[in-house]
Amino acid sequence: MKQVLIIGGGASGLMAAITAARNGAKVTLLEKNRQTGKKLLVTGNGRCNFTNRNQELSNYRTDRPDLVKEALESFSVDDTVDFFESLGILTKERNGYLYPGSGQASSIADVLRLTAVKEGVKIACDTKALAVKRINDRFAVETEGWTYEADALILACGSKAAPETGSDGDGYTFAESMGHTVVDPLPALTGLCVAEKDGGKVAGVRADGAVTLQIGEEKYCESGELQFTSYGLSGIPVFQISRYAARALNQGIECSVTLDLCPLRKRDQVLTRLKDRRAYTQERRGAAVLLGMFPDKLCSLLLERAGISLKKQGGDWTDEDCERLAAQIKGLHFTISRCRGYEQAQICTGGVPLTELDHTTMESRRVPGLYLTGELIDVDGACGGYNLQWAWTSGYLAGRAAAQEQKGIEVHA
Repeated sequence: MKQVLIIGGGASGLMAAITAARNGAKVTLLEKNRQTGKKLLVTGNGRCNFTNRNQELSNYRTDRPDLVKEALESFSVDDTVDFFESLGILTKERNGYLYPGSGQASSIADVLRLTAVKEGVKIACDTKALAVKRINDRFAVETEGWTYEADALILACGSKAAPETGSDGDGYTFAESMGHTVVDPLPALTGLCVAEKDGGKVAGVRADGAVTLQIGEEKYCESGELQFTSYGLSGIPVFQISRYAARALNQGIECSVTLDLCPLRKRDQVLTRLKDRRAYTQERRGAAVLLGMFPDKLCSLLLERAGISLKKQGGDWTDEDCERLAAQIKGLHFTISRCRGYEQAQICTGGVPLTELDHTTMESRRVPGLYLTGELIDVDGACGGYNLQWAWTSGYLAGRAAAQEQKGIEVHA
């Protein structure tokens, strides 16, 4: 019976363990935390958006989307849903976003753990891998109290994001020790800090809008609910573009964002509305002139940016005042100083390039019998269940292949 060792009891690790065991392998899973699936418990605000019906490739950020496409075709959203429903999970769908019917992330984490145990997987919690070695045709993983050996090794250690869940980036170290390169892991799906000091004046405000990230000649646009914070900007649209900002800033490239706070109206329509307001806001001042358009604190910031005194009555606004204000509403600008750190990030961008793996099995092209899954690979998904779908897909492919007899794939130096 082939022995398979897995480091990491998160989403991809548990999927790999169950799949390998079902394919006849003797599986041992090492987990540094006291329980498996710790990061799963906080996904989707505790509700676990575990996949998404909309599988456009643009939702998977990587240098080789064609390889991701082929992998996803081998274990798809339908396969994921069938897998969890076979374990008793009732699926609930909201606009393509799929959740467990219980609305609890613990349902996913618990059913994976219970299934792994049922399939005969030996789970060793509170067990931190310290070093990984290849000895002849086998692998040895050193821990504080024991050295585990196996015929195949799956690295499912996660990234550096959300370190409170146990993610410390040791998987990158293990991969490098085995001869792999690692694209710098950087925070992604996180907030953006801005350089402008007046941004803090609107902390706590939420507003629907569109955000455009400008990096040189490149632009990345998202829309939805924006959140202004003490450090800058947050909200799902900001999370979606944060990985691009992280990459640019890491390379020393300046980037900025522009907010369109009336994305459904053209600038001349906004301008007309502002000019019309002068007729019925004659004696109002400051944010009161824009009453009903935006939250008060945001109104004040827009007026200040437009150079309109908060003491100036609406009836006294000039056409030039209205034009400057319309420009701010349609293009509130901020300079990005940095992304928030690993502690606040949901995932990381970066990791081992997919080209260094056989994308149909997740097996290393440099070390036969070594497999990588999930966030260790340089594939990061958008918000909406895409990172978990990648975890299920890569975990399944790795677990299935690791349980099979070695076929001897091409090894690259």
